[in-house]
Amino acid sequence: MMKQLTLLVALIMAAGLVKAQDEYYNDEVQTIFSKSKSNGGYGAFSMAYSQIGGRDALVSGARGAFIFDHSFAIGLGGYGFVNNLDYHSYNQINPEEKFMLAGGYGGIFVEPILAGTKPVHLSFPILLGMGGVALVDNYGWGWDWDIDPYHSGYEYDHDLFFVVEPAVELEFNLARFFRTALYASYRFTSNIKLYETENDVLRGFNFGATFKFGKF
Repeated sequence: MMKQLTLLVALIMAAGLVKAQDEYYNDEVQTIFSKSKSNGGYGAFSMAYSQIGGRDALVSGARGAFIFDHSFAIGLGGYGFVNNLDYHSYNQINPEEKFMLAGGYGGIFVEPILAGTKPVHLSFPILLGMGGVALVDNYGWGWDWDIDPYHSGYEYDHDLFFVVEPAVELEFNLARFFRTALYASYRFTSNIKLYETENDVLRGFNFGATFKFGKF
């Protein structure tokens, strides 16, 4: 009887030791060479509101990235924009002719992710790259063949620029393969040189949503 009791106590102590070891290793600080690292990647598209030159603007884009251990992503992104059609009226012969700013930019981005395994968390993507902008005439979203079937969409002036765009995203894990985020960003650009246009015309905030698909 005594031997059986001793054996039972020994088994209970051994089980407790194994459980303690498991808990220790589960809570162990992960290192660069830890085998428990989890990597993945995602593709995303976004839509945002901005103001460019004092006019409402639409900014849309896409990006793709590799994710390292739920906490850091790096990849490429690109965005296009267009502001209100009633931007300028330069043509003295036809003062009804309207101009708008349109263009795009893209480059590499890095994205620190805070508590990426939590249902709701934050990320901080930063884009660094280049872009181009053009001053374009347009009679409306569609061509007006009665006014001028060949002139609509003419590029009046253009320029290139460098861009840095930091952002903060409030991200929601809706499924294992799908996340959505609300974000705000600020677009810093080099000076823009367009006819009678402010050199900081592209600098400003974006407010929008991003939709991500992948292995997180």
